[in-house]
Amino acid sequence: MDMNILHLFVGSLLFFVLFFGISFLLNMLLRKTWIMAIVYPIIVILIVDDFPFSKYFTETGWALSELGMKLIHLKMIDIVFLTMGFVGTIVSGIIIKTLRSRGYQMF
Repeated sequence: MDMNILHLFVGSLLFFVLFFGISFLLNMLLRKTWIMAIVYPIIVILIVDDFPFSKYFTETGWALSELGMKLIHLKMIDIVFLTMGFVGTIVSGIIIKTLRSRGYQMF
């Protein structure tokens, strides 16, 4: 049981840091504060589904129902990891916005 809690903590921290870093860099380079928060659901779709992204355009009904079933059957630990990734993107946007408001030109 202790190892599961350790995996949850380390995995959550890794997803937070990973998506915080990616989001921070994209926000800084593209100068769009919330770009990664908008793109993150697409990344989640790519993580969760196991079929080509083109199926969303060629077989839309099937792809969306399959995605819905995959999302419903996610384990709690997966939901926590994906949520922590989204929290990382939101925190990054807040920090970038704060840095810009305090006059840091680079951000």
